[in-house]
Amino acid sequence: MTPEELRNDMLYHMALSMAKTMLEKGLLSPEEYAEIDTILLQKYQPYLGRLFSENTCYVSSLE
Repeated sequence: MTPEELRNDMLYHMALSMAKTMLEKGLLSPEEYAEIDTILLQKYQPYLGRLFSENTCYVSSLE
């Protein structure tokens, strides 16, 4: 894994962690969380993130 891939992975997981906290507190709906996950996957293209994402098949309306 290159330093850039490691950085992207860390940024993806940090951002997704914040979104998950918001989901658990009821500030986001499951649909909004899935859309955020999809956007973050596209933005950071994490090396391992796609393996762990629950939403890799989600089609964003922003595409």
